[in-house]
Amino acid sequence: MNRRSKATARPESTVDPTLEKPLLHLHAANDVDSFWNAVQDVIGAAVPTCFIGLTLQHSPISPRIAKASEKLPSSFFPIVPIEKYFNAHPHRNIVLISDFFSDERHFRRSSFYRGCMVPINGRCAIGLFFWNVRRLLAAIIVVRNMQQGGLSTGEMKLVRHLHAQFQTALGRLRLLEREQAECVAFEQFMRRVPLPTVLLRWNLRLVYRNQAAAEFCALWQRGPLSARFVKTKAPLPPEVLDRCRLLKKRWKQLTPLGFAPVNLGDETVHHPTQRDLRATISVKQISSAAVARPHFLIEFENLCPGTAMGYQTRGASLSHLIRLTSREQNLALLVCDGRSNQEIADESGLSLETVKKHLHSIFCKLEVPSRSRLITLMR
Repeated sequence: MNRRSKATARPESTVDPTLEKPLLHLHAANDVDSFWNAVQDVIGAAVPTCFIGLTLQHSPISPRIAKASEKLPSSFFPIVPIEKYFNAHPHRNIVLISDFFSDERHFRRSSFYRGCMVPINGRCAIGLFFWNVRRLLAAIIVVRNMQQGGLSTGEMKLVRHLHAQFQTALGRLRLLEREQAECVAFEQFMRRVPLPTVLLRWNLRLVYRNQAAAEFCALWQRGPLSARFVKTKAPLPPEVLDRCRLLKKRWKQLTPLGFAPVNLGDETVHHPTQRDLRATISVKQISSAAVARPHFLIEFENLCPGTAMGYQTRGASLSHLIRLTSREQNLALLVCDGRSNQEIADESGLSLETVKKHLHSIFCKLEVPSRSRLITLMR
């Protein structure tokens, strides 16, 4: 009888019943807003609080996306003290906010105390920090008021357990955003086919390279003769990879404090000796990304196909028009027909000044100095 009762006994849940539903919502979060709502629900069910703050996408310390359960007159993230603390204590996961300040006097004189603690009658605060190797991904700040007091031993144990839950959900969100970023980039460059195209992750690992790009890399590094007969795939040109690293460094310098992704201009890399071969590099990131890093979109072009180089990429006659808007394409074709600016204006219904502006844009995008060079390029 005892054996049967033990066999049919329902196993006890290892999770507090009040936390089961909030944790399910946490691990189902698929964007920043749903993740933030789940964080509030989980912490609210686990530890009574008067304030919860979340920061995302640190570079490496400063927040780019910030959320708070209450509106504050100033930032609740004490950047300078946290930088000093993590220089001495790297990669700590759970830290009392008072540990970031040398003593009580410095804490009460800090902007964090005046801007966050005083408006909400805060007495103590704890920070949960989430790392990806050496990069700080996110931070959750929990503030208790005078009546609630500090966290008990049992509450601290529960917070440590929740940190692992948040870390897992954040890792899942990061993977989802990276996949979404890749899908967005794919949608952008699929419209440019047959332009030789390459997509790289932020760590410069290859995501995609079409056949035209593989052929172009061989042409770039081996020359037209060897590219015809050597069948092994050529790696990406070192000049292109070096420019990607330079863009990466520039991105980090320009984005420490901004809340919106910085739009860097396209970079053009020419072959060191064959100047008609070029690569255009763009940094792509979806606007809602919080923890996923940008991608590099690389487009190769041969500005002088079918000449003495003896090698022509597929669809080279179409690749130049793809870089232009539909109106610019129509105007470029009119130029190739030998029309003057005034004739183009009359036929397209535009003013002469507007036609000149469009032609200037066309020359800049295709890097041609004159109408005759444009006509040669488009043939």
